[in-house]
Amino acid sequence: MRRLLASLVLVVCPATAFATTITFDVPGSEAPTQATAAYDCAGRKVSATYINAGANALAILHLGGETVVTVNVLSGSGARYAGQQYIWWTKGTEADLYDLTKGDDAAGVLCTPAG
Repeated sequence: MRRLLASLVLVVCPATAFATTITFDVPGSEAPTQATAAYDCAGRKVSATYINAGANALAILHLGGETVVTVNVLSGSGARYAGQQYIWWTKGTEADLYDLTKGDDAAGVLCTPAG
């Protein structure tokens, strides 16, 4: 078993941030990897930290002042993550951000690499 470490910054109020570390064991011998990427989602800045450990994968999204931990779920193509009311679906260098509170038929926002 390998340990998967995720460091999250949870914003309680704009002036104060608390860091929380979550550690859990995942099966397999593959060492976890981590990568970050920045996106522009129709003018909204989103950063994503991807943590992969074999078949287990997380994407930690920083949506302005909100931090959302998502987990990889079944996808026909690309990598699809779900957490809270969001679906984060990546394909190549782009992603789509869906807010499920806007309805099942709501269009996602196209996110392109920020640079």
